[in-house]
Amino acid sequence: MRKLLLLLGLALPLFAFSQGFQVNLEGEKQIGMGHTGTGTLLDGSSVFFNPGAVAMLPENYVQAGISPLLFKSTFNPAGTNVQYNSSNEVATPFTFYAVWGPKSSFWKLGLGIYTPFGGLVNWGNEWQGKYVLESLDLKAIYFQPTLSIKLADFISVGGGFIYNRGSVDLKQALPISNSAGQDGQAELKGTGKGYGWNAGIYIKTEVGLTVGITHRSGVSTTINGGDAIFSVAPSVQPNFPQPNSFTSTIPLPATNSIGFGYSPTKQWLLAFDANLVSWHVYKALAFDYKNNTPALQDSYFARNYQDAISLRAGAQYKPSDPLALRFGGGYASTAILDGYVTPEVPDANRYYLTGGIGYTMGKHFDIDASFEFEHLFSRTQTNIQNQLSGTFETNVYIPGISLTYHW
Repeated sequence: MRKLLLLLGLALPLFAFSQGFQVNLEGEKQIGMGHTGTGTLLDGSSVFFNPGAVAMLPENYVQAGISPLLFKSTFNPAGTNVQYNSSNEVATPFTFYAVWGPKSSFWKLGLGIYTPFGGLVNWGNEWQGKYVLESLDLKAIYFQPTLSIKLADFISVGGGFIYNRGSVDLKQALPISNSAGQDGQAELKGTGKGYGWNAGIYIKTEVGLTVGITHRSGVSTTINGGDAIFSVAPSVQPNFPQPNSFTSTIPLPATNSIGFGYSPTKQWLLAFDANLVSWHVYKALAFDYKNNTPALQDSYFARNYQDAISLRAGAQYKPSDPLALRFGGGYASTAILDGYVTPEVPDANRYYLTGGIGYTMGKHFDIDASFEFEHLFSRTQTNIQNQLSGTFETNVYIPGISLTYHW
C-alpha cells in the first residue's frame, strides 16, 4: 500500500508545466522567424511578445491563429529492446489579439488571449509506465488586457494584467486488480486560476537597430476542488472515498527576455531573442486531498527545478510588398534535473527549426502560415521516486495559420 501512495503522489508532476509544456506559440509571423518577437514590430502579437512595442504599431489589429501540435514520444525501458510510443494526439494552442488606438495617438490598448502552456499525451494502459501515467490533457489560457504608451518617437513602454484559467485531466493505472484481473484507475481533473502581469520597453536606435526588453511575471496557479476519481475493486473502495477532491498550488515561472531587430535592406528583417525562464521557483509538489484515509494521505515531493534558457534567431525576406518568406530556429535547455524526468514531461535539451510564409491581400488582410519541427535530445533516466528507468526521445511537429485584419 505504501507503494500505491507513492504512485498517487507522483501523479501530478505535469502541474509544473516544465519547459516541455511551455508551448511558445503566440504568433505565426514570430513562429516562422524562430519565435523571435521581443525586439521586432510585426503585428498585434506584440501584446504578448512586448507590450511596450504596441504603441509603435502603425495600425490597429484584430487577428486570430491556431497551431495544432503533434507530440510524438518513445520510451525504451532499460535493458530491453521494447519500444513504447505515445499515441498521435493533437493539441490546439490558439491566439487572439486586438489592438486599437486613435490615429497618431501616443497610446494604444490591446487584448491578448493565448495558450502559453499546455500538453496532450496518451501512452495507453498497456505500457510499462502505466502506474505513472496513462494520459494527460492540460491547458492554460491567459487573458491579458494591455496599455502601451509612446514616450517619444524612439521609445515606448507598456504592460498588461494576466488572468490564467487552467484545466487538467490526468489518468493513471493503480496496481489494485479486481476479480477480472483489471487494474484500478485514478483520474484527477479540475480547473484553476492565477494572476500575473507582463511589461516591456521598446527602443529604436539611430543605427536602425530595435531593442526590446520584457518581463512576464510568475503566475501562482491554484486548483481548488479538483475531482479525484478512483475506480478500484469493491474490497478496497473504502480506502479511496468517493466523492473526493484535491487542492494544489503551483508557481508557474517568470520569464525575462531581450530581443533585437535589424533591417539591412528594405527586403530583409533579422531578429534575435534570448530568454531566461525562472523555473527555480518550483521547489516541490504539494498535494492535498479533502478526504484522507490511512491509504490516501496528503503528499509533498521535491522537484528542485533549475532555470532554463532559450536562444532564438530568425529572418524575414519580402521579395515583393504583399509576400513575406520567413525562417529561423533556436535552442532551449531543459528545466528538469536528472532523476526527475517523467512521461508527463519527458523533457530534454532541444533544438527547433521553423519556416513560414505570409501574404497581404488588399492592404488590410494578412494570411500567415508557419511550420515548426522540434527535436528533444535522447535522454536516459531513472526516476528517483517511481524508479521508471529507460530512454525517452521526442519529436514535435507544429503547423500553424493565422488571419489578420489591420486598418
